[in-house]
Amino acid sequence: MTATYTFDVFCSLDGFGDHHGDWGGYWGKQGPELLAHRLAQYEQEQRIVFGATTFRMTAEMLSAVPEDDLDPWVTRLHTLPATVVSNTLEGTLGWPDATILGGDAVDVVDRLKKESDVPLRSHGSLAMNRALLAAGMVDRVQVTLYPVITGKTGEGPIFAGAEDFDLELLETRTLDGNIQELIYRPALHP
Repeated sequence: MTATYTFDVFCSLDGFGDHHGDWGGYWGKQGPELLAHRLAQYEQEQRIVFGATTFRMTAEMLSAVPEDDLDPWVTRLHTLPATVVSNTLEGTLGWPDATILGGDAVDVVDRLKKESDVPLRSHGSLAMNRALLAAGMVDRVQVTLYPVITGKTGEGPIFAGAEDFDLELLETRTLDGNIQELIYRPALHP
């Protein structure tokens, strides 16, 4: 059995995954539908796959924010088993069920897809997921599109430097009246 791998990312309309402005988390656009939907997605059994940088940032955020102040889906994310692809990390940074695997991300994810009996999901980890896309390891790209343009404050261009892909739209939904969730099947453009 081959596990499905989903690259799950938040995105501004102009393609950024983050910002250095005063927008706040979720660009200030989150509402009850988005948060309930995220929790439902993360309540499913799955394995989270991180690159080292995103794992460090997530672990630091989780240790700095009281659990009562975290959105429930983030608290649930922290309880899921995680695999971190890293040749430099020496510890799991307090993550309750994390495994660090060295080597090339493509090789690690190829092995996980063959061995895992639950779906694989990666939230963020842009550089790693661009490499996985290029290698054909990503089965689904899930983009949560926020209704903002962050031309001056945008950071982390999600697909900068990626290969060209054709995308087959598999699912779409509107959350809180103006946030779009788009799920695609990617195929390398010939």
